[in-house]
Amino acid sequence: MKWLKGIAVALVVIFALFYMISRPEDAANVVQGAFGAVVSATEAVGRFFTSLAS
Repeated sequence: MKWLKGIAVALVVIFALFYMISRPEDAANVVQGAFGAVVSATEAVGRFFTSLAS
């Protein structure tokens, strides 16, 4: 079963590389969107803990 996980990871990496090479602008937009989501979630958690402390 461990080999199946390795194949799945390899397929995801190959797809990501293909996507970055064939459509670099779209790939950059996806990364920016993901980074924005992480930043937004971090800010929300910070606001939550700030409101708990006050």
